Amino acid sequence: MLDTLMPMAALILVGTLWRPLQPMGLDADTTRKSISGLVYLVLLPALVLDVMWQAPLGINSFRIVLMAMAGVMFSITLSILLYRKAWLPADARGALILAASWANVTYLGLPVLEQTFGSEYRTVALHYDIFANTPLLLTVGIWIAQQHGTGGGKQHSAIGEIARVPAFWAAIIAVLLNLGQVEAPEGISRVLNMLGNSVPPLMLLALGMGLRWDVLRWNSLPALLPVILIQLLITPFVIYWASYGVGLEGELRAAVILESAMPTMVLGMVICDRYQLDTALFAAATTLSTALSLITLPLWYGWVIG
Repeated sequence: MLDTLMPMAALILVGTLWRPLQPMGLDADTTRKSISGLVYLVLLPALVLDVMWQAPLGINSFRIVLMAMAGVMFSITLSILLYRKAWLPADARGALILAASWANVTYLGLPVLEQTFGSEYRTVALHYDIFANTPLLLTVGIWIAQQHGTGGGKQHSAIGEIARVPAFWAAIIAVLLNLGQVEAPEGISRVLNMLGNSVPPLMLLALGMGLRWDVLRWNSLPALLPVILIQLLITPFVIYWASYGVGLEGELRAAVILESAMPTMVLGMVICDRYQLDTALFAAATTLSTALSLITLPLWYGWVIG
């Protein structure tokens, strides 16, 4: 597992160093937004279409989504209980609840599963994200942000928010083609595969660019501790035992548990900015949890595989 994580950590480090070095005068935030926009609008939908068009769909797909939804809802409930009586401003509580509840299951989870178990396990990350993580973020997550923040401007319906996600429509099309047993033409399959293969390294670079070491403060560590414990230890422990109950086995079960053990998602900063939550505190949670996940992920892998 360490051999798998080290090359990915190197790509994340390159992204992290982009902020102070600014090669060719390109600042990290602008470059990250450009890369993320390309991935979000073009490359990730191509990857989703390529993988889910050919992936086997069945009871395991339902099990993956069920575990993903259970993990997010458990994390939300526990973080609300832990932060309910904390002496923190509302915008900080909202940011911390989001940070504790939504993991980086695509930007980091997809490359980890692909490099650890093989390219066929990309479908686990995509099921986890597109049919559970993202819909819950754009519904329950936005509701939490609205309750704790003051921004947002014009409000959109939950269905409208989900309908704006290109990868969601790519998944719907792919599932329909899959269920209809429509064979992917070789030329289209080759193009989709080429576009999809560029997603993991670009995601890791963008992840590194989104990390903010400058926002970490000693006095913020007590507030961040529940986020770290929930994301990296408690929730995967719950999924570890819950996965027995739904019949997940072998490497598929291990992949789902590793997804649940991913650190805080970077894209949550967009929600924090939009609803005027404490974005700096969320960024600190993302940075610290990502750094610590390089320790906890190998430990989880050793446990679930061993």
